[in-house]
Amino acid sequence: MADLMSGKTVLVTGGTGGIGKATAVGLAALGARVGVTGRDRARAERAAADIRAASGNDAVDVFIAELSSQAEVRRLAADVLQAYPRLDVLVNNVGGFWAHRHLTADGLERTFALNHLAPFLLTNLLLDRVKQSAPARIVTVSSGAQAMGKIDFDDLMSERKYSGQRAYNQSKLANVMFTYELARRLDGTGVTATVLHPGVVRTAFGAEDPTAMMGALTFAARPFMKTPERGAATAIHLASSPDVEGVTGRYFANRKPKTSNRSSYDTAAAARLWQASADLVGLNAHVQP
Repeated sequence: MADLMSGKTVLVTGGTGGIGKATAVGLAALGARVGVTGRDRARAERAAADIRAASGNDAVDVFIAELSSQAEVRRLAADVLQAYPRLDVLVNNVGGFWAHRHLTADGLERTFALNHLAPFLLTNLLLDRVKQSAPARIVTVSSGAQAMGKIDFDDLMSERKYSGQRAYNQSKLANVMFTYELARRLDGTGVTATVLHPGVVRTAFGAEDPTAMMGALTFAARPFMKTPERGAATAIHLASSPDVEGVTGRYFANRKPKTSNRSSYDTAAAARLWQASADLVGLNAHVQP
């Protein structure tokens, strides 16, 4: 098992803490070369040192980017393409929750921008390299909150009325719909796309902009939450296990395929979301996979 991922190169976004860091440790322990992204270089370098020590694998690289910024996503993609001649697995893990509405450097609502548009753009920018590395995998971390999500095409940026929970639910449903549409577009390429719910995990999730109620609920629920290591198990499984070789366009929880939000199976809505996302990040949707 220790060499299951030997010779493979993996990128984990948001790999400096929580589920992302635990995912990086797990994949590095299986022998992969692992790149992690973070916003702060000192923190990212400390995390990389921790990952090396915990996994016994020195092949851990650091990339710095604020993924809510499209310019930084593009710079990150360029850095990754320069560093890695092959990319066998992309784990889109980065995400967040904000109780209040914030705008990014691009003037977009932060939850949708970071949780959905960042992985959408990064995946598209790295896709040729991933396809050249086939068989390869794209794994996106969603949330059980996708079940409560609704894509409001008339107000994707939550300008009319903002609710942190509603914005989060929408972004996590967008992760699922993006994955299903990506899987359809990648049919026959040898690249699979899967999406997962990691479980309710003890992390610093929502800490940048919490509500009093959320803080109290989190504190009360903390003893019942998964450790980051257990939360990372499904992502590690989807990134590495021979059991899911060739499995694509599926939603997983606890390493098992599950049914997602009914609206996530609406192929017309997924295609519409792809086009809207491509417009928001300045990609030509018609030349994408």
